[in-house]
Amino acid sequence: MTTPIRPKRRKRWLLFSGAVLLVAALVAIALYDGTTEFLIGQSDQRSTAGAPSQSGAGDASSEPYAFSFFDQPRAVPGLRFIDGDGRAHSLADFRGKPLLLNIWATWCAPCRKEMPSLDRLQAKLGASRLLVLPLSIDRQGLPVIRKFYAELGLASLGMYLDQSGKAAGELNTVGIPTTLLINRDGREIGRKVGPAEWDSPEIVALLREHLGLSANGEKASR
Repeated sequence: MTTPIRPKRRKRWLLFSGAVLLVAALVAIALYDGTTEFLIGQSDQRSTAGAPSQSGAGDASSEPYAFSFFDQPRAVPGLRFIDGDGRAHSLADFRGKPLLLNIWATWCAPCRKEMPSLDRLQAKLGASRLLVLPLSIDRQGLPVIRKFYAELGLASLGMYLDQSGKAAGELNTVGIPTTLLINRDGREIGRKVGPAEWDSPEIVALLREHLGLSANGEKASR
């Protein structure tokens, strides 16, 4: 016959179990950092990492430049969004040129940190060779993006907005910023979660290699 658990013993057991769960939750929260870089865990991906280096403007990020690349390019959802003038676009409109699609928001601190380097990257490479497409998921619309661009002095990047915020879910992002590398056929070849110094020599070399960009016509780094 099974011996019933006495009330006092049951209470001690419940308190012990609750304490264990609380400690586990606190450890999980401590390990999670919104700016931590997560490699996508699919079995058919391989990772490339480069060491952080000093950029021409400000301190380099202390985080590793970790990317995940697919063995085979993947289809990208047909995202719909507007540009800074309110004109409607889909991702298919940009097929034929390599894209660096960056999902971001003005309230995202790591996004704010990396946007100037994206602006410098676009100025360095030129939109005719690689289009940097920063797609905001701000719910407040274009005015907050215009204010953000003005505050940071962003002059080379275009403005793009998905006010519905659906893009992040459709692309299966695990956080922002998330950046997709898209080839000329409109297919994703790899991605990065977290911020980076996009105009650093290591990143530019990696983009050249994986997106087939030549060095001709690049502007000298400032």
